[in-house]
Amino acid sequence: MMATCHCGRCRKIGASTFVFVRAETFQWVKGQAEVQRLKAQPPYQYDRCFCRRCGTALGEPGAGASFPINADCLDDDPQVRLRFHEFVAEKPAWRPICDDAVQFAGHPVQAAP
Repeated sequence: MMATCHCGRCRKIGASTFVFVRAETFQWVKGQAEVQRLKAQPPYQYDRCFCRRCGTALGEPGAGASFPINADCLDDDPQVRLRFHEFVAEKPAWRPICDDAVQFAGHPVQAAP
């Protein structure tokens, strides 16, 4: 599944579009020791992870049954397309949403479209 987050945290690190990965299908190839984690504060659910070596925003690899990975750090087409937008209540006025994906004011499980 792919989604775009419009919260201030995601926008500021340049990692707004995520691919949600099932934990059982994820495998580290290398670099796991280079991942730095910043703890999420409410209302956000996911910690922020990034590579200490190159600064790439990663999402939160290894969190729960499924977890978000920054779509921009994937080398190949993940074979999924945008399903929803979250935290559109935090979206800046100058950033239009130009697709028909479902929109949520906050997290999809916490907010109505």
